[in-house]
Amino acid sequence: MTGPHALKPFLLAFPGPLRDRLVAAVLSGEKVATTGLLVEYEVENEELPEAGERSALIDSDGREVAVVEITEVQVLPLGEADLRLALDEGEGFLSVAQWREAHERFWHSEDMREGLGDPSFVVDDSTMVVVERFRVVEALRLDG
Repeated sequence: MTGPHALKPFLLAFPGPLRDRLVAAVLSGEKVATTGLLVEYEVENEELPEAGERSALIDSDGREVAVVEITEVQVLPLGEADLRLALDEGEGFLSVAQWREAHERFWHSEDMREGLGDPSFVVDDSTMVVVERFRVVEALRLDG
């Protein structure tokens, strides 16, 4: 296997407490899915991930903490998000409504709107989202 430096970064949320929680949930095996906005890929001119692709999970300090492999990628309208997805996100959501509320809070945040270059950006049922399911292939030992 090539070194982790050859892998593109797998980034969850923005650095800080939320990313720390999400990274911990991935490492514990609770979080096996994540949902992003299709428009993020368009704004950053980035290709959608593909099943089989591996990337390096990055913590808030910018360290590579694990190698993850994408197992499935789906593009669907936000209104079609289901309970399985809410549970697979590993953040303790018990309903789609809870999951959606937390995601809308993030997607409507100043940081996200700034990143998208749209200060009034909002999502609705028809907003296209990208669901990535993944598994941890290897946890990387952190020194120190």
